[in-house]
Amino acid sequence: MTRTPVAKRISPMLATDNMEKTISFYQEVLGFVPTIKSPEYSIVERDGQTIHFQKAASEEVMKSVRGHTEIYIEVAGIHIIWKHVESLRNRYRIRELFNREYGMTEFHIEDPNGCLVFVGEPTSKGN
Repeated sequence: MTRTPVAKRISPMLATDNMEKTISFYQEVLGFVPTIKSPEYSIVERDGQTIHFQKAASEEVMKSVRGHTEIYIEVAGIHIIWKHVESLRNRYRIRELFNREYGMTEFHIEDPNGCLVFVGEPTSKGN
């Protein structure tokens, strides 16, 4: 009997030039916890979801990444997360909470590597 393959998880792998600063951002701002931590390769996890970080080979790599990398994190409870993130607005580039035409409520925040992180939740019918 042939078994159908199943995709169990998709985890972005992002380049960083400062591992400590990157891990701190994802931990303090978005509530991820480091599960593997080294100067060259680290993984953070939240609610079974992971993001991997790899030390960039050069500044040239970081130049190509900054402003050209985006990830989307779909959540439940975006208003609670937003309340925390909003208090950090003077430390990070943030686009405030807003409703998208495709049915998501989102905010955007730039991580220390210039990666744009979209955080979204399906917009409730009452909004």
